[in-house]
Amino acid sequence: MADIQIDRIVKAFGTVVALEEVRLDVPDGEFLALLGPSGCGKTTLLRIIAGLETQTSGRVRIGGRDVSDLPPRRRALAMVFQNYAVFPHMTVAENIGFGLRMRGDDAATVRAAVGRAAELLKMTPYLDRYPSKLSGGQRQRVAVARALAVEPAVLLMDEPLSNLDALLRLEMRAELKAVLREAGTTTLYVTHDQTEAMGLADRIAVMEKGRIVQIDRPAALYRHPRTRFVGGFVGTPPMNFIPVVAAGGRAMIGPLAVQAPVRDGPVLMGVRAEDLDLTDDDGAAPLMVRVTEPMGSHLLVTGEAAGVTVRAMAPADADLPAGRPVGFRPRPERVVWMDPESGQALEMRA
Repeated sequence: MADIQIDRIVKAFGTVVALEEVRLDVPDGEFLALLGPSGCGKTTLLRIIAGLETQTSGRVRIGGRDVSDLPPRRRALAMVFQNYAVFPHMTVAENIGFGLRMRGDDAATVRAAVGRAAELLKMTPYLDRYPSKLSGGQRQRVAVARALAVEPAVLLMDEPLSNLDALLRLEMRAELKAVLREAGTTTLYVTHDQTEAMGLADRIAVMEKGRIVQIDRPAALYRHPRTRFVGGFVGTPPMNFIPVVAAGGRAMIGPLAVQAPVRDGPVLMGVRAEDLDLTDDDGAAPLMVRVTEPMGSHLLVTGEAAGVTVRAMAPADADLPAGRPVGFRPRPERVVWMDPESGQALEMRA
């Protein structure tokens, strides 16, 4: 196992800059997710680390060794792809042992490693089967077992669960987390699914337009986004951003005064749906209900307030028909204040 150091990686495709001075350190044994929308550069960065793409400038180090100019086979890593990439003409055992055979391990070593990896991924009963006789989840477990069998210093995963249905993704996510925790392999995991990243990773690096805009632990990223982009991308539903004017340490939303310990002037009040308390009190901020969505444990309420769309959570049995006005109060300790121009989080006054 080893750490990963990404030092000022730049990747340009002609005049298009896909990665802009990316710096990233992944400690030995950490599971880090690269999270961002399509086109943000996360897969390009993963392919550069793997040696499948050449950077325009910058260096890649694995375990302190500069691998920037080495081919993939000499980087002591393994990669799991989105489309499984299992060989249809090989049995499960042959698929898992493929990398070991390619590097010249003897038959006894291959058998032992295949057995360990298959047991770890719960594929021992299927070792003699061909991929055509396996489910999608089982094929993906074969791909992960093949990667872990070679005992890589680093494991790279490119949206490995995106081809599975929702229930199977949930099951595989739990299995994958348990397996990688036991293996202890340094893992870099690319996904556009923030639920997947939040559930799996020790830390998450959020990417936007070729740059890493925030790296943090999942809970901190969710509660304390440093930019409007992060607050809007991480979390379902996304964070609400309500335009207000701060003055003298407070901001008004209709008749409601909210503590605003930031600089005076126009600001955005960022607040999660679950941190808005709905009420019929006269002094609350007004919200006109537009639609409600039963979510089982709660009711997701979407309405209009201060000229923008606002989402809040209500008890599952709440009576909130469309067109009804209701009040809301944000929980002050949960609010993130942001600059409306830059989208950056504002410093709080003492």
